[in-house]
Amino acid sequence: MVETAAGSAAAHRIVVVGGGAGGLELVTRLGDSLGRKGLAEVTLIDSSRTHLWKPLLHRVAAGSMDLNDHEIDYLAQARWHHFRFRLGRMEGLDRAGKQVLLAATLDEAGTQIIPARSVPYDTLIVAVGSKTNDFGTPGAAEFAVSLDSPREAARFHSRLLNACLRANTQDEALQPGQLHIAIIGAGATGVELAAELHNTTRELVAFGLDRIDPERDVKVSLIEAAPRILPVLPERLSDATSQLLEKMNVDVLTGERVTEVGRDGVHTQSGRFVPAELVVWAAGIKAPEFLADLDGLESNRANQLVVRQTLQTTRDPNVFAMGDCASCPWPGRELPVPPRAQAAHQQASHLAKWLWPHMQGKPAKDWTYRDFGSLVSLGEYSTVGSLMGALTGGAMMIEGYFARLMYLSLYKMHEYALHGFAKVFLDTLARLIIRRTEPHVKLH
Repeated sequence: MVETAAGSAAAHRIVVVGGGAGGLELVTRLGDSLGRKGLAEVTLIDSSRTHLWKPLLHRVAAGSMDLNDHEIDYLAQARWHHFRFRLGRMEGLDRAGKQVLLAATLDEAGTQIIPARSVPYDTLIVAVGSKTNDFGTPGAAEFAVSLDSPREAARFHSRLLNACLRANTQDEALQPGQLHIAIIGAGATGVELAAELHNTTRELVAFGLDRIDPERDVKVSLIEAAPRILPVLPERLSDATSQLLEKMNVDVLTGERVTEVGRDGVHTQSGRFVPAELVVWAAGIKAPEFLADLDGLESNRANQLVVRQTLQTTRDPNVFAMGDCASCPWPGRELPVPPRAQAAHQQASHLAKWLWPHMQGKPAKDWTYRDFGSLVSLGEYSTVGSLMGALTGGAMMIEGYFARLMYLSLYKMHEYALHGFAKVFLDTLARLIIRRTEPHVKLH
């Protein structure tokens, strides 16, 4: 089945696959600029019906954020910002025919909702993001939860609630490893989840779970194969974060490579066994498997599409890639641009500005990544980070309330790009009011 556009046949067809941070920002801006004026037909394709900013998933998993309060409905966003939304999962590409191939969409019972089909394009932007890479570790897929989507984050939170309720009502004493949580990978996601769990488990226990002592019974272990946590960030930031985690009684195990995940805990290469009822895999990322052989486009070992400085794929100038699924050169550095939300935001801004001139026949313009630093939130406890750029004259370490404000501003910048100032201001005000009348931890 081939899907045809309903608008003018002469309009340039821009298709963006993936409604993550970068993809949704891009179609929103293109819809407001090109779609509204009828200069192009802008289409977003995603396998989910809603969007949640991925850096918030650890908060959904811990229960400090209600998923329903922060999800954005793609259909509503499309109507308000002059683009089309098509529900579907990309499974292939026909570059000769300029068609994006979509798999059939099924419901939870396996019943077909939408048949397999193809969507035509003139310019294609692949922004399908990344997922956790468990490197084929035995037991990881079966016993560990990966925070790759809102559904998986909500599933972990449900399992956490059930574990606490079970422990609070059982007659016998807690078993070894019961109410213990092992987080594999001490990057930003793992560290932020550990800190968030420290706060939310204590909030949860305060709501009538009087047979659980969080200081004695709840244990969080953070396991990292590298010599230190946050290995890709500055060592000063890593050291400061380690000290804060130590104060929260998070058990940090570095230099420990996980070799197997079992039903009752985690085994490491050194022979250590970490008992745990709940395991989260937050180590390593890779792009979706279908990108490894996408109709001849060049990809790397992590399945990322290799792109030029212009964000065009190396073998097809009509196909762009951005965000975590793209491997983009970083001038002056040996490694490519890191998979960070700020990179996706910058790429979306660049393409929104220069895509139309390119469609008019002008050469595609190079994009250069600007590293503004890194921030790591430790929940209500603290925030640490480093700022980089002309404003600071290099790198400046920040911590505490100011760092927390900077961290919160990142999400507000994402919301502003999608909704504008008025809606963000009103939504923020409404959430501040509602938060005073609701528990600070999700109880269901």
